[in-house]
Amino acid sequence: MAYFLGVDTGGTYTDAVIVDDAAQNVLGKAKSLTTRADLALGIGRAADAALAAAGVRADEIALVSLSTTLATNALVEGQGGRVALVFIGFDSGDLERGGLTEALKGDPVILLDGGHSHAGTEAAALDLARLEAELPALAEQVMGFAVAARFATRNPAHEIAARDLIRRLTGRPVTCSHELSANLNGPKRALTAVLNARLIGMIDRLVAACERHLAAAGIAAPLMVVRGDGALISSAMVRERPIETILSGPAASIVGARWLTGAQDALVSDIGGTTTDIALLKGGLPEIDPEGAEVGGFRTMVEAVAMRTWGLGGDSEVHLQTAGLTGGLRLGPRRLMPVSLLATEAGEIVHAALDRALATETAGEFDGRFVVPMGGQAGGLNAREATVLARITRPMPMAQALTTRIEVAALERLVARGLVMISGVTPSDASHVLGRLDVWDGAAAEKALTLIARRRTGAGDRFAPDAATLAQAIVDQLTTQTADCLLEAAFAEDPAFAGQSPAALARHPLLAAGLRGHSGVVALSARLAVPVIGLGASAPAYYGAVGEKLRCETILPEHAGVANAIGAVVGQVSQRATGLVSSPGEGRFVAHLPEGLQTFTSQDAALDALEAALRADAGRRARAAGAEDLHITARRDIRAAEVEGRAMFIEATVTVTASGRPRVAHG
Repeated sequence: MAYFLGVDTGGTYTDAVIVDDAAQNVLGKAKSLTTRADLALGIGRAADAALAAAGVRADEIALVSLSTTLATNALVEGQGGRVALVFIGFDSGDLERGGLTEALKGDPVILLDGGHSHAGTEAAALDLARLEAELPALAEQVMGFAVAARFATRNPAHEIAARDLIRRLTGRPVTCSHELSANLNGPKRALTAVLNARLIGMIDRLVAACERHLAAAGIAAPLMVVRGDGALISSAMVRERPIETILSGPAASIVGARWLTGAQDALVSDIGGTTTDIALLKGGLPEIDPEGAEVGGFRTMVEAVAMRTWGLGGDSEVHLQTAGLTGGLRLGPRRLMPVSLLATEAGEIVHAALDRALATETAGEFDGRFVVPMGGQAGGLNAREATVLARITRPMPMAQALTTRIEVAALERLVARGLVMISGVTPSDASHVLGRLDVWDGAAAEKALTLIARRRTGAGDRFAPDAATLAQAIVDQLTTQTADCLLEAAFAEDPAFAGQSPAALARHPLLAAGLRGHSGVVALSARLAVPVIGLGASAPAYYGAVGEKLRCETILPEHAGVANAIGAVVGQVSQRATGLVSSPGEGRFVAHLPEGLQTFTSQDAALDALEAALRADAGRRARAAGAEDLHITARRDIRAAEVEGRAMFIEATVTVTASGRPRVAHG
């Protein structure tokens, strides 16, 4: 008998499950800490433990499938490698559209002459000579390149020419915008390409780590990866298109939630270390976001489940708000390494620093905070950033890593690049203090919370009398913010509130009064009308209170902690190809084929040629993505206008979808 291995690599934990080849039963499961310095270690520990729990040999595994939140987390936290954008046929004003300037964060841009018209004809000659002149200076400063040309979805020739030159001269990975989306809106395509280029190194390391362990363990099975829409693709394809793994983990969790519960209508809420991801199951299926996945404030052109992601999780940064007289708390969006977790790896350093801080009555700005080197490519750093990074050779107190206030900004940039991670107080530490968790160093958590509790509010009072009181306040704040996220998602999905701000509705005083069951001169009552399925290892610790607050049913499945890993192995492979037929004049129909433009004298001939080309392209891509037993469907959307009583063809879009079950090694 053959078995499937599902692996989910999150910001804090890596999960693994073994299911039978009919995907009917969970035979074994395990969790291990995600080891960012060498991802293969965490993957190996989880996979080996799951195999042992299931009593399954490595050579009996026929398929391995991987889901991950690493790409989603990186975008939420503003992390990723340094890249360069080659922007063809656009001007500097286009950088302000679609969030491009914000996404680039100061990374270099090369503006080149070139690009095509709406009809796919060349609008200006491509200036390859200038690109060739600028590449040598950039090659050592960036991890990869993004190329976006005007109307490249109508004719990709200039993107392809630039890509080939960059690869030949630099050897760096190159992302072309037309390979990621067939839609118009050049700046938005460019944004998607930039984010993809930024993620390539991270996802490549993840896939390589997984393949390294599979080879060492003797697992000779194909490796698949979950895409943001829940479908599977091969590891080779995801290395080139890592942007498609944004919302991979959440998409897998939706598939897993449906498999675990059989629920038809529910809000699925998956809490991880970094994010809370929420989607609506309606009639047993999630919706696909028609506008493209939105993560970390960026609206991309990646097709994914309609998932809303917030920077809120068990390892979210705890912010003390000192502006008011009473003080307050806010969690996220950045993930910190919990102090209790760092203490399991560097206990002597952590406890010594915490004890020194507790021995004085003067509260230091960086008390209870540490910096941890993460490794990685350090090209493109300025002198101050390089100096700070060279100082951080091991986990150390943050105050020890900084010699002046001006270095704080340099440290923040190192954190954004993923070269350094900050450790500090998180809800996971609070749960250790309250006895809800006991997997890490609870003593270190209590010391760190004691330090934070003695900080002062605007009125000069301590934030909390002791660690336990502060810990409860942190957990209560997590409950409040989670409830707000769920309500915001619910209002966004309810058609009765279309056009209104879901965030404003979720936090409206009347709704808060209704949830409390207010009864005075006016009696108010409100509740969430669908169940909440809580997923994630920490869901049982927090979601009971969330259900009480929203006055709704909370479902916590038996295998909620590994739902993502389950979802990774019960999905299908699917690839979609889209093309256009335009009409530049009466009696002329231009099919925008993958290999270029072709003109026909009849509408049907152009549509048939395009559909045939797309069927071949989608089938080829689906097989490359790891599918067999393909099922191919085609859809034609024709736009026409009535002129003087007869229909006038404007343009048509043909969409072909090829799907099938994942190819397995044997069985």
